[in-house]
Amino acid sequence: MHFESPWAFLMLILIPALPLIRRFTMKTGAIRFSSTGNAAKAGTSIRRRFYQLPLVIRMIALVCIVIALARPQTGREQIVDVSKGIAIEMVVDRSGSMGAEMEFEGRQMTRLDVVKKVFQNFALGDGKNLEGRPDDLIGIIAFARYPDTICPLTLAHGALPPFLDTIKLVQVRSEDGTAIGDALALAAAHLEKADEALARQRSVNKKSYEIKSKIIILLSDGENNAGKRDPLQAADLAAKWGIKVYAIAVGGGESVQSIRTPFGVYKIPVGQRVDTTALKQIAEKTGGFFREATDAKSLSAIYEEIDQMEKSEIESIKFVDYKESFLPFAMLGLMLIGLEIVLSNTIFRKIP
Repeated sequence: MHFESPWAFLMLILIPALPLIRRFTMKTGAIRFSSTGNAAKAGTSIRRRFYQLPLVIRMIALVCIVIALARPQTGREQIVDVSKGIAIEMVVDRSGSMGAEMEFEGRQMTRLDVVKKVFQNFALGDGKNLEGRPDDLIGIIAFARYPDTICPLTLAHGALPPFLDTIKLVQVRSEDGTAIGDALALAAAHLEKADEALARQRSVNKKSYEIKSKIIILLSDGENNAGKRDPLQAADLAAKWGIKVYAIAVGGGESVQSIRTPFGVYKIPVGQRVDTTALKQIAEKTGGFFREATDAKSLSAIYEEIDQMEKSEIESIKFVDYKESFLPFAMLGLMLIGLEIVLSNTIFRKIP
């Protein structure tokens, strides 16, 4: 409860003085008796025992009126957290070359699997250097010869691991390829429409989330050799829409890939043909950066760098809606004054 005029409580100091004022100002009468012995034997009546009740009622009434004058107000304090998050599209290459092996936490895994693991740590946190991105919109696009939307932009990050599990290396030769331009253009289009995607996921309070910036994390180990759109054209489109691209070349050095045959599993060398020049130009055009990840450790370090550069914000807005609550106290005070007047002129009436 809040009091708009707390200075009114100063008047409470005068209330204890009322009995003294009454004592010195009240006129008293006297009736002579030859003896008061019989009156003493009669005892004290109930009326006499409670003769101070009207005064007590008046003091309580005055306290209620003083509280009403202080204007008590009740209100509900509400705090709304406004999150300014980042819309992130992960664009991952799933062409056949991403089957080359890379070490991750002491195990040999495909580049694609390592990329998925590290991205999951980036999105959900790894309990170490990556805290996760709970306030960001995250979507996933995978591409080989054709790009596919694996997961739309979402704040429901619990759905990300199952979506990541669906990303597999291309199995059909006719679908193999590296359409970086088409995948980048699709990701940019999704981010351009991110506000519409957010509107479908907003709660009742539509001001509780704002998109601070939009980024694409592009991971590939090859060069653009498929699709209709040139990667630099797609980069121009992203730059036009204010979307930054963080381009990562995965792999490097000598790589091998496990091949299963009826005679066992064989490891064969895999050539590296990543177009670092194009990836650098994409990053430069859009205001992002280009990095090379030769192993899982360097890939994690790149994500940590992105995590530090792209920070979400949470702002708390506090407001209070007050309602006047003096009326019950004023009404109670007036009712008590009325009761005191009635009692003083009936049951506790004094002569003279």
